[in-house]
Amino acid sequence: MAETTSTKRPTRPAPPRIDETGLIQVLKDLFDSWRVSLKEGFKGLTATGNVVPGLFPLRKTGVSTKPMLEAASAFLATLDDAQRVAVSFPIDSEVWRHWSNIHRNLMRHGLCLAELDGPQREAVYALLRVSLGGHAYDTARKSMKLNETLAEMTGLPLEFGEFFYWISIFGVPSLDQPWGWQLDGHHCNINCFVLGDQLVLSPMLLGSEPITAEDGVYRGMTVLREEESEGWAFMNGLSPEQRARATIGMELPFDGYASGFKDNIAVPNDGLPYREMTGSQQRTLMELLKRYTDRLPGGHAHVRLDEVSAYLNETVFAWIGQFDSVSPFYYRVYSPVIFIEFYHQPGVALPDTGYSRRHAHALVRTPNGNDYGRALLKQSLDRPK
Repeated sequence: MAETTSTKRPTRPAPPRIDETGLIQVLKDLFDSWRVSLKEGFKGLTATGNVVPGLFPLRKTGVSTKPMLEAASAFLATLDDAQRVAVSFPIDSEVWRHWSNIHRNLMRHGLCLAELDGPQREAVYALLRVSLGGHAYDTARKSMKLNETLAEMTGLPLEFGEFFYWISIFGVPSLDQPWGWQLDGHHCNINCFVLGDQLVLSPMLLGSEPITAEDGVYRGMTVLREEESEGWAFMNGLSPEQRARATIGMELPFDGYASGFKDNIAVPNDGLPYREMTGSQQRTLMELLKRYTDRLPGGHAHVRLDEVSAYLNETVFAWIGQFDSVSPFYYRVYSPVIFIEFYHQPGVALPDTGYSRRHAHALVRTPNGNDYGRALLKQSLDRPK
Protein backbone atom coordinates (compact mmCIF):
# COMPACT_ATOMS: atom_id res chain seq x y z
CA MET A 1 0.00 0.00 0.00
CA ALA A 2 1.61 3.25 -1.15
CA GLU A 3 1.94 6.19 1.21
CA THR A 4 -0.03 9.37 0.62
CA THR A 5 2.48 12.21 0.37
CA SER A 6 1.97 15.76 -0.72
CA THR A 7 3.03 16.40 -4.31
CA LYS A 8 2.52 20.15 -4.04
CA ARG A 9 6.19 20.88 -3.40
CA PRO A 10 9.41 19.72 -5.07
CA THR A 11 11.60 17.10 -3.45
CA ARG A 12 14.59 18.73 -1.79
CA PRO A 13 18.08 17.27 -1.34
CA ALA A 14 19.22 16.03 2.05
CA PRO A 15 20.41 18.89 4.25
CA PRO A 16 24.21 19.11 4.39
CA ARG A 17 26.12 18.37 7.58
CA ILE A 18 26.23 21.58 9.56
CA ASP A 19 29.46 23.46 10.22
CA GLU A 20 29.79 23.55 13.99
CA THR A 21 32.33 26.35 13.90
CA GLY A 22 29.61 28.75 12.80
CA LEU A 23 27.13 27.86 15.54
CA ILE A 24 26.18 30.05 18.46
CA GLN A 25 27.91 29.14 21.73
CA VAL A 26 24.84 27.58 23.36
CA LEU A 27 24.61 25.02 20.53
CA LYS A 28 28.35 24.35 20.62
CA ASP A 29 28.06 23.67 24.34
CA LEU A 30 25.09 21.35 23.76
CA PHE A 31 26.89 19.31 21.13
CA ASP A 32 30.02 19.13 23.30
CA SER A 33 27.90 17.76 26.17
CA TRP A 34 26.48 15.12 23.83
CA ARG A 35 29.97 13.91 22.93
CA VAL A 36 30.90 13.72 26.59
CA SER A 37 27.82 11.56 27.26
CA LEU A 38 28.80 9.17 24.47
CA LYS A 39 32.16 8.54 26.13
CA GLU A 40 30.34 6.91 29.04
CA GLY A 41 29.68 3.23 28.61
CA PHE A 42 26.00 2.47 28.16
CA LYS A 43 24.20 1.63 31.40
CA GLY A 44 20.64 2.75 30.80
CA LEU A 45 18.07 4.87 32.57
CA THR A 46 17.69 3.98 36.25
CA ALA A 47 15.91 5.23 39.35
CA THR A 48 19.01 5.27 41.57
CA GLY A 49 22.02 5.02 39.28
CA ASN A 50 22.14 1.25 39.75
CA VAL A 51 20.69 -1.18 37.20
CA VAL A 52 18.17 -3.70 38.52
CA PRO A 53 19.41 -7.03 37.13
CA GLY A 54 17.45 -9.90 35.63
CA LEU A 55 14.47 -7.97 34.29
CA PHE A 56 14.85 -8.92 30.62
CA PRO A 57 15.62 -12.62 30.07
CA LEU A 58 16.06 -14.24 26.71
CA ARG A 59 12.85 -16.14 26.00
CA LYS A 60 10.40 -17.28 23.37
CA THR A 61 7.37 -15.02 22.95
CA GLY A 62 5.64 -17.04 20.25
CA VAL A 63 5.09 -13.89 18.15
CA SER A 64 6.84 -13.96 14.80
CA THR A 65 9.23 -11.23 13.67
CA LYS A 66 9.29 -12.61 10.13
CA PRO A 67 7.30 -9.66 8.65
CA MET A 68 10.06 -7.29 9.88
CA LEU A 69 12.77 -9.52 8.43
CA GLU A 70 11.00 -9.62 5.08
CA ALA A 71 10.39 -5.86 5.01
CA ALA A 72 14.00 -5.04 5.95
CA SER A 73 15.32 -7.46 3.33
CA ALA A 74 13.03 -5.95 0.71
CA PHE A 75 14.29 -2.46 1.55
CA LEU A 76 17.93 -3.53 1.34
CA ALA A 77 17.21 -5.14 -2.03
CA THR A 78 16.20 -1.74 -3.45
CA LEU A 79 19.63 -0.24 -2.67
CA ASP A 80 22.80 -0.20 -4.74
CA ASP A 81 26.12 -1.32 -3.27
CA ALA A 82 27.15 2.15 -2.07
CA GLN A 83 23.77 2.72 -0.41
CA ARG A 84 23.91 -0.65 1.37
CA VAL A 85 27.31 0.25 2.79
CA ALA A 86 26.04 3.65 3.93
CA VAL A 87 22.94 2.24 5.64
CA SER A 88 24.58 -0.73 7.39
CA PHE A 89 26.20 -0.81 10.85
CA PRO A 90 27.35 -3.58 13.22
CA ILE A 91 24.73 -4.72 15.69
CA ASP A 92 26.82 -3.51 18.65
CA SER A 93 27.66 -0.13 17.09
CA GLU A 94 27.60 2.92 19.37
CA VAL A 95 25.94 4.73 16.45
CA TRP A 96 22.65 3.48 17.94
CA ARG A 97 23.09 6.18 20.61
CA HIS A 98 23.63 9.07 18.18
CA TRP A 99 19.95 9.92 17.69
CA SER A 100 18.49 13.28 18.68
CA ASN A 101 15.32 15.27 18.26
CA ILE A 102 17.22 18.35 17.10
CA HIS A 103 16.46 19.24 13.49
CA ARG A 104 20.05 20.00 12.51
CA ASN A 105 22.07 17.49 10.47
CA LEU A 106 24.63 16.68 13.14
CA MET A 107 25.72 13.10 13.89
CA ARG A 108 23.12 11.83 11.42
CA HIS A 109 24.01 8.51 9.82
CA GLY A 110 22.60 6.00 7.41
CA LEU A 111 20.57 7.16 4.40
CA CYS A 112 18.37 10.23 4.34
CA LEU A 113 14.91 9.57 2.92
CA ALA A 114 15.41 12.63 0.74
CA GLU A 115 18.25 10.73 -0.98
CA LEU A 116 15.99 7.78 -1.83
CA ASP A 117 13.67 7.40 -4.76
CA GLY A 118 9.94 6.81 -4.38
CA PRO A 119 10.02 2.98 -4.27
CA GLN A 120 12.90 3.02 -1.79
CA ARG A 121 10.99 5.36 0.52
CA GLU A 122 7.93 3.15 0.21
CA ALA A 123 10.11 0.21 1.30
CA VAL A 124 11.15 2.18 4.40
CA TYR A 125 7.51 2.94 5.20
CA ALA A 126 6.69 -0.75 4.76
CA LEU A 127 9.35 -1.62 7.34
CA LEU A 128 7.89 0.94 9.75
CA ARG A 129 4.38 -0.33 9.14
CA VAL A 130 5.13 -3.93 10.15
CA SER A 131 7.37 -2.90 13.07
CA LEU A 132 4.94 -0.48 14.73
CA GLY A 133 1.40 -0.62 16.00
CA GLY A 134 -1.18 1.14 13.83
CA HIS A 135 -1.51 4.27 15.98
CA ALA A 136 2.26 4.56 16.39
CA TYR A 137 2.82 4.24 12.65
CA ASP A 138 0.18 6.86 11.96
CA THR A 139 1.73 9.19 14.55
CA ALA A 140 5.24 8.70 13.17
CA ARG A 141 4.20 9.50 9.62
CA LYS A 142 2.18 12.50 10.74
CA SER A 143 5.15 13.78 12.75
CA MET A 144 7.24 13.58 9.59
CA LYS A 145 4.58 15.30 7.50
CA LEU A 146 4.11 18.06 10.06
CA ASN A 147 7.84 18.68 9.76
CA GLU A 148 6.93 19.79 6.24
CA THR A 149 4.33 22.13 7.75
CA LEU A 150 7.12 23.55 9.90
CA ALA A 151 9.19 24.21 6.77
CA GLU A 152 6.25 26.14 5.35
CA MET A 153 5.71 28.14 8.52
CA THR A 154 9.35 29.03 9.09
CA GLY A 155 10.38 29.54 5.47
CA LEU A 156 13.32 27.17 6.10
CA PRO A 157 12.91 24.38 3.53
CA LEU A 158 16.57 23.35 3.86
CA GLU A 159 16.21 22.70 7.61
CA PHE A 160 12.77 21.12 7.94
CA GLY A 161 10.97 18.68 5.69
CA GLU A 162 8.98 15.46 5.41
CA PHE A 163 11.93 13.46 4.09
CA PHE A 164 14.68 14.74 6.38
CA TYR A 165 14.90 11.46 8.28
CA TRP A 166 17.77 8.97 8.30
CA ILE A 167 17.30 5.20 8.18
CA SER A 168 19.98 2.78 9.43
CA ILE A 169 20.11 -1.01 9.61
CA PHE A 170 22.09 -2.70 12.40
CA GLY A 171 23.34 -6.23 11.96
CA VAL A 172 21.93 -8.53 9.29
CA PRO A 173 18.16 -9.11 9.28
CA SER A 174 17.64 -12.62 10.60
CA LEU A 175 15.13 -14.88 12.33
CA ASP A 176 17.60 -15.98 15.00
CA GLN A 177 20.48 -13.48 15.14
CA PRO A 178 20.19 -9.97 16.63
CA TRP A 179 19.52 -7.07 14.28
CA GLY A 180 17.57 -3.84 14.18
CA TRP A 181 16.87 -0.53 12.57
CA GLN A 182 16.70 3.13 13.49
CA LEU A 183 14.89 6.13 12.06
CA ASP A 184 16.36 9.45 13.18
CA GLY A 185 15.21 13.02 12.60
CA HIS A 186 13.26 15.94 13.99
CA HIS A 187 10.31 14.78 16.13
CA CYS A 188 10.59 11.17 14.94
CA ASN A 189 13.24 8.98 16.56
CA ILE A 190 12.61 5.24 16.57
CA ASN A 191 14.96 2.44 17.64
CA CYS A 192 13.87 -1.12 16.91
CA PHE A 193 15.85 -4.16 18.10
CA VAL A 194 14.96 -7.72 17.09
CA LEU A 195 16.27 -10.99 18.52
CA GLY A 196 14.46 -14.16 17.53
CA ASP A 197 10.83 -13.41 18.35
CA GLN A 198 11.67 -10.74 20.95
CA LEU A 199 11.20 -7.07 20.06
CA VAL A 200 12.38 -3.91 21.82
CA LEU A 201 11.04 -0.60 20.51
CA SER A 202 12.91 2.03 22.47
CA PRO A 203 14.04 4.72 22.80
CA MET A 204 11.16 6.12 20.80
CA LEU A 205 10.31 9.82 20.64
CA LEU A 206 7.44 11.23 18.60
CA GLY A 207 6.42 14.88 18.60
CA SER A 208 5.48 17.92 16.61
CA GLU A 209 5.59 21.69 16.50
CA PRO A 210 2.87 22.58 15.72
CA ILE A 211 0.59 19.79 16.95
CA THR A 212 -1.99 20.76 14.33
CA ALA A 213 -1.41 22.13 10.84
CA GLU A 214 -3.65 25.16 10.49
CA ASP A 215 -2.64 25.76 6.88
CA GLY A 216 -0.48 24.38 4.10
CA VAL A 217 -0.33 21.06 2.27
CA TYR A 218 -1.21 19.08 5.41
CA ARG A 219 -3.81 21.44 6.74
CA GLY A 220 -5.96 19.84 9.46
CA MET A 221 -3.45 17.10 10.33
CA THR A 222 -2.93 16.65 14.08
CA VAL A 223 -0.90 14.33 16.33
CA LEU A 224 -0.50 13.28 19.98
CA ARG A 225 -4.00 14.36 20.95
CA GLU A 226 -4.79 10.95 22.45
CA GLU A 227 -1.59 10.88 24.50
CA GLU A 228 -2.35 14.40 25.71
CA SER A 229 -6.04 13.90 26.50
CA GLU A 230 -5.70 10.47 28.13
CA GLY A 231 -2.92 11.64 30.44
CA TRP A 232 -4.96 14.70 31.42
CA ALA A 233 -8.06 12.55 31.95
CA PHE A 234 -6.18 10.24 34.30
CA MET A 235 -5.02 13.20 36.38
CA ASN A 236 -8.58 14.54 36.36
CA GLY A 237 -9.84 11.26 37.81
CA LEU A 238 -7.67 11.57 40.91
CA SER A 239 -8.81 13.09 44.19
CA PRO A 240 -7.27 16.45 45.19
CA GLU A 241 -5.07 14.63 47.69
CA GLN A 242 -3.89 12.16 45.06
CA ARG A 243 -3.19 14.97 42.59
CA ALA A 244 -1.04 16.64 45.21
CA ARG A 245 0.86 13.37 45.70
CA ALA A 246 1.30 12.95 41.94
CA THR A 247 2.54 16.50 41.39
CA ILE A 248 6.33 16.52 41.70
CA GLY A 249 6.89 20.10 40.51
CA MET A 250 5.29 23.16 39.00
CA GLU A 251 8.02 24.39 36.64
CA LEU A 252 7.90 22.54 33.34
CA PRO A 253 11.22 21.15 32.08
CA PHE A 254 12.39 22.55 28.76
CA ASP A 255 12.91 19.03 27.42
CA GLY A 256 12.18 15.51 28.54
CA TYR A 257 14.35 14.04 31.26
CA ALA A 258 15.29 11.10 29.02
CA SER A 259 15.57 12.62 25.54
CA GLY A 260 18.53 12.11 23.19
CA PHE A 261 22.00 11.59 24.67
CA LYS A 262 20.55 10.90 28.13
CA ASP A 263 20.89 7.14 28.00
CA ASN A 264 22.36 6.83 31.50
CA ILE A 265 20.29 9.38 33.40
CA ALA A 266 19.03 8.57 36.89
CA VAL A 267 15.41 9.71 37.38
CA PRO A 268 13.81 9.14 40.81
CA ASN A 269 10.50 7.28 40.63
CA ASP A 270 8.58 9.95 42.56
CA GLY A 271 4.83 10.39 42.25
CA LEU A 272 1.61 8.56 43.01
CA PRO A 273 2.09 4.77 43.30
CA TYR A 274 -0.27 2.42 41.47
CA ARG A 275 -0.96 0.58 44.73
CA GLU A 276 -2.46 3.79 46.22
CA MET A 277 -5.00 4.16 43.41
CA THR A 278 -8.59 2.92 43.43
CA GLY A 279 -9.59 0.03 41.22
CA SER A 280 -11.16 2.39 38.70
CA GLN A 281 -8.07 4.58 38.63
CA GLN A 282 -5.84 1.55 38.18
CA ARG A 283 -7.88 0.45 35.18
CA THR A 284 -7.63 3.93 33.67
CA LEU A 285 -3.87 3.91 34.18
CA MET A 286 -3.73 0.56 32.41
CA GLU A 287 -5.48 2.10 29.42
CA LEU A 288 -2.91 4.89 29.41
CA LEU A 289 -0.10 2.32 29.57
CA LYS A 290 -1.66 0.48 26.63
CA ARG A 291 -1.55 3.67 24.59
CA TYR A 292 2.24 3.30 24.76
CA THR A 293 2.71 -0.47 24.80
CA ASP A 294 0.53 -0.52 21.68
CA ARG A 295 3.36 1.25 19.90
CA LEU A 296 4.51 -2.29 19.27
CA PRO A 297 2.65 -4.27 16.61
CA GLY A 298 -0.04 -6.86 17.27
CA GLY A 299 1.04 -9.73 19.45
CA HIS A 300 4.25 -7.97 20.46
CA ALA A 301 2.13 -5.26 22.10
CA HIS A 302 0.40 -7.94 24.20
CA VAL A 303 3.77 -9.37 25.24
CA ARG A 304 4.98 -5.91 26.22
CA LEU A 305 1.81 -5.16 28.19
CA ASP A 306 2.21 -8.42 30.10
CA GLU A 307 5.81 -7.47 30.87
CA VAL A 308 4.72 -4.05 32.13
CA SER A 309 1.78 -5.51 34.09
CA ALA A 310 4.14 -7.69 36.12
CA TYR A 311 5.52 -4.55 37.77
CA LEU A 312 2.34 -2.58 38.41
CA ASN A 313 2.96 -2.48 42.16
CA GLU A 314 6.24 -0.71 41.41
CA THR A 315 4.65 1.73 38.92
CA VAL A 316 4.19 5.43 39.65
CA PHE A 317 2.42 8.31 37.91
CA ALA A 318 3.92 11.81 38.14
CA TRP A 319 2.80 15.24 36.96
CA ILE A 320 4.54 18.60 36.57
CA GLY A 321 2.74 21.90 36.04
CA GLN A 322 -0.65 23.42 36.63
CA PHE A 323 -3.72 21.25 36.34
CA ASP A 324 -6.54 22.93 34.48
CA SER A 325 -8.18 22.70 31.08
CA VAL A 326 -5.73 24.90 29.16
CA SER A 327 -2.28 24.94 30.79
CA PRO A 328 0.62 22.96 29.30
CA PHE A 329 1.85 20.05 31.39
CA TYR A 330 4.23 17.13 31.82
CA TYR A 331 3.37 13.61 32.95
CA ARG A 332 5.19 10.33 33.19
CA VAL A 333 4.49 6.70 34.02
CA TYR A 334 7.48 4.85 35.40
CA SER A 335 8.28 1.29 36.44
CA PRO A 336 11.38 -0.92 36.40
CA VAL A 337 10.58 -1.95 32.81
CA ILE A 338 8.99 1.12 31.17
CA PHE A 339 9.51 4.87 31.28
CA ILE A 340 6.92 7.08 29.56
CA GLU A 341 6.96 10.84 29.45
CA PHE A 342 4.65 13.25 27.67
CA TYR A 343 5.35 16.97 27.81
CA HIS A 344 4.54 20.29 26.24
CA GLN A 345 7.38 22.60 25.28
CA PRO A 346 7.78 26.28 24.51
CA GLY A 347 8.12 27.40 20.93
CA VAL A 348 11.50 26.45 19.46
CA ALA A 349 11.23 26.58 15.68
CA LEU A 350 8.23 28.89 16.17
CA PRO A 351 9.66 31.40 18.67
CA ASP A 352 8.06 33.67 21.24
CA THR A 353 5.08 31.43 21.87
CA GLY A 354 6.13 30.31 25.36
CA TYR A 355 5.00 26.99 26.85
CA SER A 356 1.75 25.89 25.26
CA ARG A 357 -0.08 22.85 24.01
CA ARG A 358 1.07 23.71 20.51
CA HIS A 359 4.36 21.82 20.87
CA ALA A 360 4.52 18.35 22.41
CA HIS A 361 6.69 15.24 22.68
CA ALA A 362 5.91 11.70 23.82
CA LEU A 363 8.84 9.45 24.68
CA VAL A 364 9.20 5.81 25.72
CA ARG A 365 12.31 4.15 27.12
CA THR A 366 13.09 0.75 28.58
CA PRO A 367 14.89 1.35 31.89
CA ASN A 368 17.54 -0.78 33.57
CA GLY A 369 19.64 -1.42 30.53
CA ASN A 370 17.32 -2.64 27.78
CA ASP A 371 17.04 0.45 25.56
CA TYR A 372 18.25 -0.56 22.07
CA GLY A 373 17.74 -4.14 23.30
CA ARG A 374 21.14 -3.91 25.02
CA ALA A 375 20.29 -6.30 27.87
CA LEU A 376 19.11 -8.93 25.37
CA LEU A 377 22.07 -8.33 23.05
CA LYS A 378 24.59 -8.83 25.85
CA GLN A 379 23.00 -12.13 26.83
CA SER A 380 22.92 -13.22 23.20
CA LEU A 381 26.59 -12.39 22.63
CA ASP A 382 27.58 -14.08 25.91
CA ARG A 383 25.86 -17.37 25.06
CA PRO A 384 28.14 -20.30 24.34
CA LYS A 385 28.51 -20.79 20.62
